[in-house]
Amino acid sequence: MDTKLQLIRQAKQGDAQSFATLYQNIYHNLYRFALYTLGNPADAEDAVSDTVTDAWAGIGKLRQEESFESWMFQILHNKCRRKRKEYCHRPLEWTDALADSADESVLDENYHLRSLFGKLADQDRTIISLHVFGGYTSQEIARITGMKANTVRSRESRALKRLAAGLKE
Repeated sequence: MDTKLQLIRQAKQGDAQSFATLYQNIYHNLYRFALYTLGNPADAEDAVSDTVTDAWAGIGKLRQEESFESWMFQILHNKCRRKRKEYCHRPLEWTDALADSADESVLDENYHLRSLFGKLADQDRTIISLHVFGGYTSQEIARITGMKANTVRSRESRALKRLAAGLKE
């Protein structure tokens, strides 16, 4: 039996250590998704924390064990969407925490891209974040966001073109 599926089954039966192992395996991607979606490290940490709490409370209701990761991202997506509504008129607070490295040259090179990314519509940032950080296909993103797969693909394509055009400037 697949180790991941075994961990999910154990977590569904109340094994906190199995759930913690599953969470540890996807924490980095959850956090990066939240950070790029919200643009604020503290809010990203809160969203991930709330997601884990809700997921642990509802793990017994998970119908398709193979969908654990997309289920977690769907919960996180909803948390991030609610958080963005709380400060919809407040600009994203892009910080150096968004960089994977403290190297100044990396920060300088990525500043423009992060700035452009922050100007994208919330849905477009979500789609690109799920694809890039979560590795999800357009079909999976469609299930997570409640959009049609064709809509996901077209929004992602347009958003990537806007990013590319902005980088050429």
